[in-house]
Amino acid sequence: MKRMMIVAGSLLLGAGAVMAQQEIAVQQDNLMRSQAKSLYTVIQKMTKGDIPYNQKAVDEAIANLEADVAKIAKTFEVNPKQDVVDATYGSSQKVWQNKADFDSKIPPVQKAIAAVKGKIKDVASLKAAYTSINDRCADCHETYRVKLK
Repeated sequence: MKRMMIVAGSLLLGAGAVMAQQEIAVQQDNLMRSQAKSLYTVIQKMTKGDIPYNQKAVDEAIANLEADVAKIAKTFEVNPKQDVVDATYGSSQKVWQNKADFDSKIPPVQKAIAAVKGKIKDVASLKAAYTSINDRCADCHETYRVKLK
């Protein structure tokens, strides 16, 4: 009886650890998805003319990017050692193998956002802002993001 309790307890602890790891991976994925929504679903689509220019939406997207980028280092402190189920992209293990370099990619994105904040007034200035921010995001994605499927 005692042995069964120990086995059951061990299984529950193991399942809890796996669930905690998945929760961390989901938090990381949600943060990246939030940034993608601001940058690609709002800003990029406006630059392409897929949706009409909307100053309020631009300002909100920039504010959301600013807030989300500030959370990257903290959100990626722990390596979940697994990817989100059915995710298209995931984090390379290189994030945690070279955390200092990963973290060094964040300030240039923040600087690019700060440089354009409050200066976007039309599609032309939005295109320049998009390019500036996206180029800094890509600096990190090239090394630290992997395509899963």
